[in-house]
Amino acid sequence: MTLPDSDQRLLLLMRTRAHDPRAERAVAVFSRAGEHAGCWLALGAAGALSSREPGARRAWRRGLRVVAASYVLNYLVKVTVRRTRPEFPELPQLTPVVSQFSFPSAHATTSFAAAQAYRHVAPGSALYAVAGLLAASRPYLGVHYPSDVIAGAALGTLVAVAWPR
Repeated sequence: MTLPDSDQRLLLLMRTRAHDPRAERAVAVFSRAGEHAGCWLALGAAGALSSREPGARRAWRRGLRVVAASYVLNYLVKVTVRRTRPEFPELPQLTPVVSQFSFPSAHATTSFAAAQAYRHVAPGSALYAVAGLLAASRPYLGVHYPSDVIAGAALGTLVAVAWPR
């Protein structure tokens, strides 16, 4: 898959601006919360277990299913497309990765699926803010192209919108 020059340029911009070592460490730690959709699955489980209202419990459980399904679908797309992660010898990746494939970003997919699915039972603006930051952390850390993140956000949103109520 050939990448547009704009994708490469934007990635280089994100990899070279605001890269103080403390910021890099903080972003890497924050980004790890999104590994395997961990933070979103934990949020859904906590909501489902702690909600007293049956409708809210159902909404949290639906969100859990949406996040899990978006993670699985992301993986299927990733191994089908097989786009390799960015490599710049002078700019090494700043966090470990689970696989060599980058498209689409699983962090973005599961984050936007969660934000869309959980927005009925939690503040949507906060959910989308965290989703956006998790998604943006991936090119900042050098493990995804911006188009990986955009595609992941779209995929996750689509899964959540299409999931039956």
